[in-house]
Amino acid sequence: MESIEQRASTGAETGKPWIVLAGMILILLAGCSAPPMVRDGAPSQDVDVSQIPDAVPQPHYGPLKSSPYQLAGVSYQPLASAAGFRQEGVASWYGTKFHGRKTANGETYNMYAMTAAHKTLPLPSYVRVTNKTNGRSVVLRVNDRGPFHGNRVIDLSYAAAKKLGFQNKGTANVVIEAVDTTQPVRQVAQAPAAGNSDEAAALTPLSIYLQVAALSSRTGAEALQKRLQQVITQPVRVSRVEDETDALYRVRVGPLPNRSDALKVGELLAEASIERGHLVFE
Repeated sequence: MESIEQRASTGAETGKPWIVLAGMILILLAGCSAPPMVRDGAPSQDVDVSQIPDAVPQPHYGPLKSSPYQLAGVSYQPLASAAGFRQEGVASWYGTKFHGRKTANGETYNMYAMTAAHKTLPLPSYVRVTNKTNGRSVVLRVNDRGPFHGNRVIDLSYAAAKKLGFQNKGTANVVIEAVDTTQPVRQVAQAPAAGNSDEAAALTPLSIYLQVAALSSRTGAEALQKRLQQVITQPVRVSRVEDETDALYRVRVGPLPNRSDALKVGELLAEASIERGHLVFE
């Protein structure tokens, strides 16, 4: 059988230049048919993720997406409930390649939102993810499946990874804990036995804070602290946390008695033309 080039050559010799043209077009089309390789990565412009609030756990009243599925010959059986779930392992993140695409539960992936992908947690559910290296933690809405690569146990949005301080490294050792969607309290089934400090700690309510900013300058953080103290009566604290490459100074209001009071403080800040901040449970 003649190749395209051979057929084009024969046509030229027999006075049929249109065959040469057709051959050239076919070659060009063949070259264009292969899709370009798209690499995942971070957005081209830097983003101040300290202004992006954590996911706020909300009760889910409809059916959860927890049907078994298969991928690459591997079967997965999602959990019927996230209650009591805890896991340690390697977290990774995904960004520009998937930005705007549909997630496993039909939502649109937004790399600037506080979301995550997990292989077996029901969709949707909420988790607290803590970076074991620097102690930072975020609350995320699980709305996608993955990661299906190596030993990774959870895939975070770009914004979540940056908040946890591993966007440059790519992965981090984390602790994943399911978040109760009704109240920010760790629950145990029974009262702790006397002297059992682990169970007693599990009954301790999480402290609620309103994080207004995380700044690279201590001077700037302390200036913001003074400004906040002129607007509200609740305690305002500045704390230093280590990043992969530098330090950040978190400005937080609290601890606050409940979520409702925290949101009211946020409204007061907004009225004073200050960022209302986002809720943090620790």
